Amino acid sequence: MFCALIMAGGKGTRFWPKSTEEKPKQFLKLVGNKTMIQMTCERIEKTIPIENIFVVTCSKYVKLVKEQLPRIPEENIIIEPEGRNTAPCILLATLYIKQIYRNANIAVLPSDHIINNTEEFSKVLNKANNFLNTKKDAIVTIGIEPNRPETGYGYIKCFEGKEKEIIKVEKFVEKPNLTKAKKYLKEGNYLWNAGMFIFNVDSMLEELKQNYKQGYDILTKLPPMSSENFEKELKNKYKKCESISIDYAVMEKSKSIYVIPANFGWDDIGTWTALQRYVKPDQDKNFITGQVETYNSSNNVIYGGDKKIVLLDVNNIFCIESDDVIIIGKKDKIKEVHKYREKIL
Repeated sequence: MFCALIMAGGKGTRFWPKSTEEKPKQFLKLVGNKTMIQMTCERIEKTIPIENIFVVTCSKYVKLVKEQLPRIPEENIIIEPEGRNTAPCILLATLYIKQIYRNANIAVLPSDHIINNTEEFSKVLNKANNFLNTKKDAIVTIGIEPNRPETGYGYIKCFEGKEKEIIKVEKFVEKPNLTKAKKYLKEGNYLWNAGMFIFNVDSMLEELKQNYKQGYDILTKLPPMSSENFEKELKNKYKKCESISIDYAVMEKSKSIYVIPANFGWDDIGTWTALQRYVKPDQDKNFITGQVETYNSSNNVIYGGDKKIVLLDVNNIFCIESDDVIIIGKKDKIKEVHKYREKIL
């Protein structure tokens, strides 16, 4: 059985003030007329039926998940008592899905990425699933073919060149500086780490048992998930699980990681600057969304909301409107907006 697990518990702080703890990035319409999580679910459905798509999120976002993904079965929403990073989250979700589909392969996918070529994306998922059916102990990650020396992403170094369809991973590399990023691009055996991976439930649980033993021992000793006291026990014990990412806990330690090089128009629009790639500038090089009028104004970035915004004789500024605040500043400082969140609120 092939299942998908959408990770939807993030707070999306880099997109503040549009993204808030009450309604983070994955539940916003940042690109187009659908929210990020709606677009994610829609493209997964081309490969995996809706009844096999699961969403893991925290309790405060369950209502948003139900509103935006009404076709997802309620029992497919896995609730974390609190955010403890991705290793305990994936362990909890894997244990949950295994109770329903004992030998499932699971594709873990972020809820807030852009993928333009959904047909190619489906081919890659099927390729990974087929590979796992012949090599059950593998973990398959998806690496994006880099087209620029990007410093905002982690990288995957391959043991070989990228000629093969599925390649053994040598190591994961943290976000580099510009010099290293240029070097990786030139060498040709590095891929962007898109944070997507596919595994069999049994092999992942074994990896977690070996490399995340503290959390594994806690969550595997919980009562059955169908029992009346499961939620209470989970709430009491989940906070004792070490807060660590799945990358550090498993991916960087496992000897059975493979990567599929992919090129399906992927983008992790993690900052306001990155979002400009999806807004067509006007004749005066203004990047505008919302109800905006400009007069003798150029090189501005405006993310409006319900109110009309009028620019008069201004250049090189940004303006972001949310329900609670309007922030205006120099255009080259837009990527630092989230740093002022604590001071402003």
